[in-house]
Amino acid sequence: MADQNADVLLLEKGCDIRARGCPARRTGRCVHCDPCDITCGWGGAGAFSDGKLTLSPEVGGWLEDYVGRETLEGLIADADAVYRRYGAPERLFGDNDEDVSEWRLRALRQGLKLVASPIRHMGTERCTEVLTRMRDALEGRVQVLTDTLVDSLLVAGEGNGSEGRRVTGVRTADGDEFRAAAVVVAPGREGAGWFLAEARRLQIPVANNAVDIGVRVEVPAVVLEEVTAQLYEPKLLYTSRTFEDQVRTFCMNPRGEVSKENYGDVVTVNGHSYSDPSRQTLFTNFALLVSTRFTEPFDEPIIYGKSIARLANVLGEDIIVQRLGDLRDGRRSTKQRLERGVVRPTLRDATPGDLSFVMPYRHLSDIVEMLDAMDKLLPGVAGRDTLLYGVEVKFYSSRPLLDRGLQTPVKGLYSIGDGAGVTRGVIQASASGLIAARSILANGNGRAPAEQASPLPYAGGVD
Repeated sequence: MADQNADVLLLEKGCDIRARGCPARRTGRCVHCDPCDITCGWGGAGAFSDGKLTLSPEVGGWLEDYVGRETLEGLIADADAVYRRYGAPERLFGDNDEDVSEWRLRALRQGLKLVASPIRHMGTERCTEVLTRMRDALEGRVQVLTDTLVDSLLVAGEGNGSEGRRVTGVRTADGDEFRAAAVVVAPGREGAGWFLAEARRLQIPVANNAVDIGVRVEVPAVVLEEVTAQLYEPKLLYTSRTFEDQVRTFCMNPRGEVSKENYGDVVTVNGHSYSDPSRQTLFTNFALLVSTRFTEPFDEPIIYGKSIARLANVLGEDIIVQRLGDLRDGRRSTKQRLERGVVRPTLRDATPGDLSFVMPYRHLSDIVEMLDAMDKLLPGVAGRDTLLYGVEVKFYSSRPLLDRGLQTPVKGLYSIGDGAGVTRGVIQASASGLIAARSILANGNGRAPAEQASPLPYAGGVD
């Protein structure tokens, strides 16, 4: 049995949670902090997210591939209990079977599939408070170094795979080296590209996940209020008629705000909402994402996604916003047309423009088809003044070869979270941390006593 009181060092690229203060959250305008205060810092991108805890094993990642359904359900319950212990609300949305059944049937009539998932909504401000309490609880128990960029992983031994190779620590961008018998890599989406490069350098086998590309939609809150009041976030899947691509809703924020995420070389769009009624808006936003897999020889989905986001940044000075009616009519939106509409952009520095110059036709066609299907379920979703912000890209990195303890073929090196390609959301990311920690404690930093799981390719799903 490993030492239950082992020393723990946490290295964080961004600043500590009390020092995080993205200017855009006050002014509505991104000033391109380096590193981005939204995606980097204690708590990661989740610290300023909408704070939704999705409590279904069907949602938010692929951990079931490694630990099985029953174990994953227990891990989700454990992670949820931790959040509640530090202040997450007790109220659940979407746990009424009758409500879920009714909306599932209504969705099916319009060619949509509803994936049921109980949701505990913390809200953006409460999410930060909960994570701050967690940070305080670790004071004096875990050493934390913030504003510290890890440059590379240190590995000893020869060969490719588990034989004779083990992790020995990390090297920072400042040249400092920290030695450890076990290293848990949790790079987040912002660090997905770095981790992929390290995996290739260390000859760890990887399989590409899909890249999700789409837009953020903003409509009057009353349009979706019937379903958000009961489910908070309806997770809908649609298979497009033209291309048979899977399109899905993601990260719905009732009475929320559209926001930005800075990934260093590109800026993408996102959204959040507050639990405090005084900070809520008259609008609801959500993403529509098209999941795209690529065929050989192409194996750079992150580069592809970033290239589309970069094009939007060039044409729109970061983010483009367009009315759906203007997109259908083949014209760009202007400030004057936006002012005439019933939906006023909550992302104030988005540039009126034309998304057809940025998004591939296939993606736009898929998105418009799903909006039309959703409009039959919830009239008003596909209205003329519905706003589309682009682009939204989700980088899930490539999934490395991992065993059931989420350990790579390099002994003592563990990989967890969204940036490592095994999760797509707060709860499963938290659960992946539990898996790695328990594996380290139970196995003395050695390989988990189970067959190694394959780096299964992404095959669709929801967040």
